[in-house]
Amino acid sequence: MSDERRPFHKPTKFSSAKFENLHGADDPAETSRIAHETAAALLERVRRHPEPEVVSRLVAYTDENGIDAIAELWSRATAHSLPGALWRIYLIRLAIREDPHAASLQYQRGTEVLSSIDPVVAGAEIPTGPTEIIELADRILRGIFEGDFAVALERAAAFCRVSAAGCTSLADDADPTEPERATVLTRRALRFSEFALELVTAAGLWRSDSLD
Repeated sequence: MSDERRPFHKPTKFSSAKFENLHGADDPAETSRIAHETAAALLERVRRHPEPEVVSRLVAYTDENGIDAIAELWSRATAHSLPGALWRIYLIRLAIREDPHAASLQYQRGTEVLSSIDPVVAGAEIPTGPTEIIELADRILRGIFEGDFAVALERAAAFCRVSAAGCTSLADDADPTEPERATVLTRRALRFSEFALELVTAAGLWRSDSLD
C-alpha cells in the first residue's frame, strides 16, 4: 500500500495488482498494539450486540470511505492474528467489488474444474455472475460479525481456493496467445492460495482461543 494519506471520505480505487502484490511489513510495537486492540474491540462490540444497521455499515464501510482507514489499522498485522484475518476478509471483498465480472468468471471456472466441496462451503449461487459474487462477498463479511467467526473464515478460504483454481485454469487457456494475462492470472492464483491457507490457520487459532 502507498504511504500517501488520502481523505478517508474518498473511496480508494483498488486495482487487481494491489491484491496480487500486497505484502505486509514488520510493525513497530505501538502500531501492532493498536491493530490488535482495535480489531478485538470492534469484533467484541458488534458480536455482542449485532444490530443489523451497525453490521450493514461495517460491511459497506470501504464502499463509502475507501480502504485507507482500515489499511492504516490492520494491513501490516501478521496473517495469523485477528487484525490480519479481518484485513484479508475486507481485502477479498474489495477486490470482488472492484471487478465483479472478473471475480465471477474466475470463481465460476473454479467450480467447473475443482473436484472438492469448496464451492458448497463458499456458498455462491451457481452459475455465479457478478451479482452472485458480490452477494457472496457481503455474506462472508456479515458472517464475521453475526455468525460463527471460524466458519466465516473457512468460507472465505473456500472462496479463495475455488478462485485460485479458476485463475489457474484461465491462465492455462491464455498462455499460448496472451502470456502477459496468463502471468497476471497465475500471480492472482498464488495470492488466493496464500490467503486460503492463512484464513484456515486463523480459523483454527480462533477455535482454540489463540487468535489475538
